[in-house]
Amino acid sequence: MSLSSHLSELKKKHAILSDKVEAAQRSPGTDGLRVAELKKQKLRLKEEISRLSAHPMH
Repeated sequence: MSLSSHLSELKKKHAILSDKVEAAQRSPGTDGLRVAELKKQKLRLKEEISRLSAHPMH
């Protein structure tokens, strides 16, 4: 998989997680720990995207 396609996949996953976080926050029955876990996953993806974008040779 090329770097650009890998970054594209990571960005898609990040967008999906964003949607999940928003939906979970709107749902009154959602566990706060679930929202926190989704946010952590989203942050890890964002960090990975930033790392790969800044250092495309690695």
